Amino acid sequence: MGIDRAVPVAVPAHILSGTAMMNQPGNLHNPHDPPDQPSEQAAPKPIQRQFQRRSLTGLRLQKHADYQRAYNASRKRQSVSMSWFLAPRQPQPDQGGNPSPRVGLTAGKVLGKAHERNRIKRRMREALRLHTALLPQGCDLILHPRRSVLSLDFAKLEAEVMRILQQAKAEAARGPVQTPSPRSVRQSGPAKPAL
Repeated sequence: MGIDRAVPVAVPAHILSGTAMMNQPGNLHNPHDPPDQPSEQAAPKPIQRQFQRRSLTGLRLQKHADYQRAYNASRKRQSVSMSWFLAPRQPQPDQGGNPSPRVGLTAGKVLGKAHERNRIKRRMREALRLHTALLPQGCDLILHPRRSVLSLDFAKLEAEVMRILQQAKAEAARGPVQTPSPRSVRQSGPAKPAL
């Protein structure tokens, strides 16, 4: 018992009339044709997006030396689901004025297997990509996510990244904080009694 493929199918008249109208020469729309006079029944224009789709390609820290310089020039700050470092950048001779911001992500093996670390980094990159305008100018920002980022609701992750970027931008606007290096701090103990 097989399927009989030669059975005619009844098609409603309103569908056939619509198809017939579309096949008339004046009703076909070729996107390569020059634009005609706008008709009264022209399709509405698509709603423009409120945000600009921007990639992090030119804004990422890539060299190990840049990470090390940023770690040495900053102090560690804590957040609910990540820690972060903010370091001012030195202007390059080929760049005029204030250097562009850069951001780095780290996901060590302590966060889980490779597929989990990759998912954490993808989520972090997307949250950062949506808010590139908040990156502090002339600074390097390094984010160290915790394992909780893996299961955190994306809206909460995005809100936390926004809060960190706003804090970093405010701190960068205040200027670099001079933190004493561990070698320059003197060991001060009890004063020796004078003999």
